[in-house]
Amino acid sequence: MKAWVLREIGGPDSFALENVDVPIPGPDEVRVRLVTSALNHLDIWSSMGLPKPPLPHVAGADGAGTVDAIGEGVTSVTVGDEVVVNPSVSCGSCEACLRGDTPFCDTYQILGEHRWGTLAEQVAVPARNVVPKPSILAWDQAGAYGLVHGTAHRMLRRARLRVGDTLLIVGVGGGVSGAAMMLGKEMGALVYVTSRDPKKIEKAVFSGADGGFLSTEDFGKALKVSTGSGADVVVENVGGPTWKASLGSLNKGGRLVTCGGTGGPSVDLSLPRVFFKQIEIIGSTMFDMGEFADVTNLVGSGRVPVIVDSTFGFDELPAALERLQNGEQFGKIVLRHQ
Repeated sequence: MKAWVLREIGGPDSFALENVDVPIPGPDEVRVRLVTSALNHLDIWSSMGLPKPPLPHVAGADGAGTVDAIGEGVTSVTVGDEVVVNPSVSCGSCEACLRGDTPFCDTYQILGEHRWGTLAEQVAVPARNVVPKPSILAWDQAGAYGLVHGTAHRMLRRARLRVGDTLLIVGVGGGVSGAAMMLGKEMGALVYVTSRDPKKIEKAVFSGADGGFLSTEDFGKALKVSTGSGADVVVENVGGPTWKASLGSLNKGGRLVTCGGTGGPSVDLSLPRVFFKQIEIIGSTMFDMGEFADVTNLVGSGRVPVIVDSTFGFDELPAALERLQNGEQFGKIVLRHQ
């Protein structure tokens, strides 16, 4: 099969289109012939060795396609089923997995980071990691929602977002932030966004956000001036460049939930602000099987849209990665395999 293979750490330009062996599904695994996949910043980070994947490596966490082979013991799907791939992989049998909290599994893996992923014609995954493709979703949407909607859903759950809360989402052009915007609206929150690009703010408001502010200004102050109140929950995945304004935007007892740091791994933290205002800082990574089922139901029922920025051919990965690296996207960048 054809796959975009990373044989050395050197950034996004290090991916090369090669012919590699077709994966053979093991016991309790299935193989999916992909129709679409979608990019995440994880693909860029892997190419830069953050963290370093085992080489050679095939990145790609998101994808949708048709089951074309099943391993021994698989009874949940059959060859020909149209499925979406869940990139959150765990052992399925430890205490964390049995209680449903798979990201705490000691052998937890993210597809495309710890094991070969979806930037290939075919991918092998545990059978429990595929779900039926929602019939109302186009293939582009089906291959795009998995990682970002699952991650955003877990973030909002851990931050205890409630009906009527004010939710502030930093960097709305990214996939997780866009998904959090849509999920927050579905959960009954007032949703405000930030971006460096005024056009992205306009797109967010057109898509349902209640307002937006430039990330380059003190958006915490701007939120309070505009609405008379701060944020109850802030969704953060930028880090250093926006951290001070994000914390400053919170009401007393507010919660900041973070899943990443595209602006760098370190931040400055004013402890008096945290304890005097009784602010919570919450880390969140990926999602469990139940949360993935929840977002599949939400997007599959049409209650939560999947924002697709653009679609590239499978052989156009370098151009797609360049768009992602330059921060030009609003929503998910999709690769069409077939």
